[in-house]
Amino acid sequence: MQRLTLVIAALALSACATKDQNRIQEISTTPLRDLNIAKIEIPDVLRDAMGNPYKAPADKSCPALLAQVADLDEELGPDFDVPEEKQSRVDASKEALGDAATGALARTVEGAIPFRGWLRKLSGAERQSKKAQSAVLAGKVRRGYLRGLMESNSCMKA
Repeated sequence: MQRLTLVIAALALSACATKDQNRIQEISTTPLRDLNIAKIEIPDVLRDAMGNPYKAPADKSCPALLAQVADLDEELGPDFDVPEEKQSRVDASKEALGDAATGALARTVEGAIPFRGWLRKLSGAERQSKKAQSAVLAGKVRRGYLRGLMESNSCMKA
């Protein structure tokens, strides 16, 4: 039954957008990440933020601050105050269907691994995952700090 579910989900997702294809690739490496064979790569900009998210930048000019925030946006995605693009109902329905299909595929792959929680702890994958989550949090804090500096310097974000 799980194989049938995997096949159906894979077929449903094969016609979806690039975002879903990237998600499928991520899901397919879940067993390797659970065994800590495929490690989560932390981008340099997030690794730097982990060191000290409140470190004053050397160059506090508006273009330099904008460039640093843009680098963080590239890795973290848009910030909270960026308005979402309006979608048609058809596009929203397609996106919801794709999200449901990738979610089902992820749950199936994760459920196929016996004693997954223990396996992740023993292999060190859980620790690596927490480190990656900490990097994302540090990146968000750094972005907020830089945006605060931009506000105090009266920089306008383009």
